[in-house]
Amino acid sequence: MTEEEKKLLSTFEARLRHLMYLHDELKHENTEMKLLLEEKEEEVAKLRGDYHELEIVYANLKIAKTISTTDSEVKDTKLRLSKLVREVDKCIALLNE
Repeated sequence: MTEEEKKLLSTFEARLRHLMYLHDELKHENTEMKLLLEEKEEEVAKLRGDYHELEIVYANLKIAKTISTTDSEVKDTKLRLSKLVREVDKCIALLNE
């Protein structure tokens, strides 16, 4: 083996080691990113659940406020109660199917 071939082989080995090092680093980074993604997905799912609960609480508060209105808002109260009755009827109809 000539001196130039040895030099080329040495350069090739160094580049191959560097490439293997970079590969290992990227694998490690990929694993960290997957864990971070899982954490964020869990956080998003929790926040969506919290949001849904808050929507329900808000709707209930609106209903409670509507029910406890003054005489001037009786018409709105009747409309909302009618809407709620229709929603319940739809739910019952779906359950009967």
